[in-house]
Amino acid sequence: MIISANGSGGALFSWHANFVYSAMGIICYHASHEQFSPGHLLRLVQLAEAAGFEGIHSSDHFHPWSVRQGNSGFSFSWLGAAMHATSVPYSVICAPGQRYHPAIVAQAAATLTEMFPDRFTLELGSGEAINECITGDRWPDKHLRNERLKECAVVIRDLLNGKKVSHRGLITVQEARLYSLPKQSPRIFCAAISEATAAWAGDWADGLLTTGGDLTALQKKINLFRSKAGSEKPFFVQYSFTYHPDRDQALAGALHQWRSNMVGMKELEGLHRVEDFDRATEKITKEQVAENVEIFTDMQALKEKARQYLQMGAERVILHNINREQEQFISDFGKAS
Repeated sequence: MIISANGSGGALFSWHANFVYSAMGIICYHASHEQFSPGHLLRLVQLAEAAGFEGIHSSDHFHPWSVRQGNSGFSFSWLGAAMHATSVPYSVICAPGQRYHPAIVAQAAATLTEMFPDRFTLELGSGEAINECITGDRWPDKHLRNERLKECAVVIRDLLNGKKVSHRGLITVQEARLYSLPKQSPRIFCAAISEATAAWAGDWADGLLTTGGDLTALQKKINLFRSKAGSEKPFFVQYSFTYHPDRDQALAGALHQWRSNMVGMKELEGLHRVEDFDRATEKITKEQVAENVEIFTDMQALKEKARQYLQMGAERVILHNINREQEQFISDFGKAS
């Protein structure tokens, strides 16, 4: 689906040699590694492209949020196969600094971008304990994680620009250099949920990845980011919801798959194990899920919600249907105008 700035197919610009995208941005499919096996996800992104999704966004986890989700493939291995099997642009969110050394993230990003020019965007976040604490290292507070993230971003950018890098700080790099480089480096976005992090990211990130929801709250985060980054810096919106033509199934699917993500931010800091999340949310009810997750039974209504984010200027709107009925979701997306 191509949506133009004037709604009539005009005001288009060429983003990639093989694609023409609208100035209002594109709608992307979220590949959730926590919920589906790598092979299943590979089939889903092929279906998504055929149905009209114009980009793919990948999660990156070592552990799922719940035993019920039951998956967590290695995103960087999967990305090579997925990008070869499809032709749309991709992005992935990952957290360098503890589980990943930043030089390895830079090497992975360089390899993908060299093979698939202009199709890969790297999104960096400060991470979650459930994934990062597998190293056995202390889990830093948010301030230190952000400082570590910024150091990692500098190292990654310098390596992608062909520099030999040595760095000693919250992370250590000694005489690292990438020898297989793309002709053009990928963009480096910052993933930010809070207003404070969005504002902080404006000092160093090429763009912002943030979450959807209330439009006023979203606009404030965008404004804070752009107040430092500049008014032209792009942003992506990741929007999570549950969709199924049958409301009861949409709600039951959300309860089964995503109630572990209803843990509050303060409590989230102290949970390191998958089982901890399941215990913390075992008494969550359907009614509580319905109060916290947007439910769609009509694809046109969902697409209208996505268009609202596009009209705000989002370069990409990433749709994450949090239940397991992905094939029906993708099929219905393709059938709706």
